[in-house]
Amino acid sequence: MNPDKSPTKNACPEGSPACSARPEPPVPGGVGTTSSRRNFLAAGGVLSVSSLMGAAALMAQTDDPKATTEWAEHFQTNYRLMTPEEKAEARARLERRYSAQYSKKVTVDTTEALPGVLMGYALNVRKCIGCRRCVKACVEENNQTRGKSPGERIEWIQVLRMERGEFAQDKMNQGYPEGLGIQVGGNAYTPAGQVLEGQYHYEPEAVPEKDATYMPIACMQCEKPPCVKVCPVRTTYREADGPVVIDYNWCIGCRMCMGACPYWARRINLTTPVLPKDEMNPVTHYLGNRPRMRGVVEKCHWCLQRTRQGRYPACVEVCPVGARKFGNLLDPESEVSLILARKNVFRLKAELNTFPKFFYFYD
Repeated sequence: MNPDKSPTKNACPEGSPACSARPEPPVPGGVGTTSSRRNFLAAGGVLSVSSLMGAAALMAQTDDPKATTEWAEHFQTNYRLMTPEEKAEARARLERRYSAQYSKKVTVDTTEALPGVLMGYALNVRKCIGCRRCVKACVEENNQTRGKSPGERIEWIQVLRMERGEFAQDKMNQGYPEGLGIQVGGNAYTPAGQVLEGQYHYEPEAVPEKDATYMPIACMQCEKPPCVKVCPVRTTYREADGPVVIDYNWCIGCRMCMGACPYWARRINLTTPVLPKDEMNPVTHYLGNRPRMRGVVEKCHWCLQRTRQGRYPACVEVCPVGARKFGNLLDPESEVSLILARKNVFRLKAELNTFPKFFYFYD
């Protein structure tokens, strides 16, 4: 084949788009190879630009709120770094998508941390009767997944059931070795308030049970949260008024925060959350109870959609015995401040220096 052979004349009308797109004929000495590669890369660049332009057109022109939001969320920055205008746009996108998805008007609040406020929580362990109404109210208020298959049910609050026990004379000679109890005493296995080793799945006929005490556990909203330190994308952080929050759009599901939390307070959506339309709470907060996605971590945030509007968390309102208290730690007359001043108070795992703002007390 003669490399200098010219293409057939009039094979393509002059000025035709097909002719202009045709690659130039190879040139002896390898120049044609370089030219072809250059043309290929140029065409790839045009394709990439076209793809981005198509995405932009989709975001700007589509009538599908879900498609619009999904594309826009891919390009939005971390919530705490957004400008007020960007936050307003993100809020509007989510409200459109959620309203269409759940067939009801959904609001996404973006109220910032309140000045002069440091939220605090206190729980009377003597009053808790183990009814778990707080657990149910939390699930319903905060749009937690509630499916029946493994991984489809999430509960932020755990109520531990701990058996009451007593030390008995008839066990004195049941130690080891030889009943003398040099290494293990006969009453060693008496279930007397085994903190953090109790049951959190129990279904008694009635509560409180005669042979049990109860200890609820949730996020401690630490002043020095270990979960924040280990997050590789800084999607979880402490808000100025106290709660530790999560920007769900930036969570990568690595679960490092779950491993760092000493209170078992974080959950991950291993499956697509199950949230029926008729059960979805339409009053949401961006950093709070808005619907989550598969593969993201979630946790208690003290019902930001309520507390930043001057209301109590749902678990506080529903408690039938008034065991739960909530208030501003900076206000000396708040319920929590008065409890800290007058009651016997302790923090869970205080030796870890996480400085929880969730306190336990007893009369």
